[in-house]
Amino acid sequence: MKIVIIGAGAMGSLFGGRLAQAGEEVWLLDVWEEHVAAIRAHGLTLVDTAAETSIRLNATTQADAVGQADLVIIFVKAYATQAAARTAAGLLGPATTVLTLQNGLGNAETLAKVLGAERVAVGTTAMGATLLGPGRIKCGGHGPTHIGSFSGGATPRLHDIATIFTRAGIPTVVDNNANALVWGKLIINVGINAITALTGIPNGQVMANAETRELVRLAVAEAEAVARASGISLPAADYFDQVAAVAQATRDNRSSMLQDVTHRRRTEIDAINGAIVAAGQRLGIPTPVNETLTLLVKTLEKTYLV
Repeated sequence: MKIVIIGAGAMGSLFGGRLAQAGEEVWLLDVWEEHVAAIRAHGLTLVDTAAETSIRLNATTQADAVGQADLVIIFVKAYATQAAARTAAGLLGPATTVLTLQNGLGNAETLAKVLGAERVAVGTTAMGATLLGPGRIKCGGHGPTHIGSFSGGATPRLHDIATIFTRAGIPTVVDNNANALVWGKLIINVGINAITALTGIPNGQVMANAETRELVRLAVAEAEAVARASGISLPAADYFDQVAAVAQATRDNRSSMLQDVTHRRRTEIDAINGAIVAAGQRLGIPTPVNETLTLLVKTLEKTYLV
């Protein structure tokens, strides 16, 4: 299968590397020229507890160089989804599937408007990775990946994709309730990302301290209330326990938002905690903890974004 990954940061590179190792034709498409150049010259280096592995795969900054894809995976930040959708439009063949594994709300809707809902699949992943530098990533936690059709239901193509992912060491299942998948991942991100970004701690320490544990409990409870008021049938009964499990599984990983703050980049706070605040305002549900976390992260951004 020819797979194009738009957004070759930590997670995009992790998926690309694993899929290339499994024998798939993989293209990493990213605007970071130094990263692309390093991969083209030396391969992508995956660092894990066992060893460092160099993987050869295609990498480019130019979408025109790629051609039509069987599968396009979107891994850009939520605020770049519109641009990624336009790029993906140039990669479509007759049966191309476009899969978003991004954080936050609204990404699938943006892709569907540009590409057509029938092409779009959504998913979540508990895999983890940290970008070490150009051409180098560190593998973080391991966990399941769930994918589903944006339009609902499960198609043979999705099952084929799940099989390919699983064979590549990315255990994947097809789920019929895609909207609930996205909300479930959102609530987990609500409990981890902003807190780690503000404190500088890795995922595993979020539940280790009484103070951050209480922040998790309050933020997650607000997000659960907003989800249920939105009519979402959440797949888990208690997301505090879900956050604890994910934090432990990815204990050595630095969240994507913490990585953004460390590298002085714009964060996805508006699509995560900020999305809970916005939905709560529409529904008349108070979300003071998520509002405070959102304001603090945006204040932190203003210290380095000019």
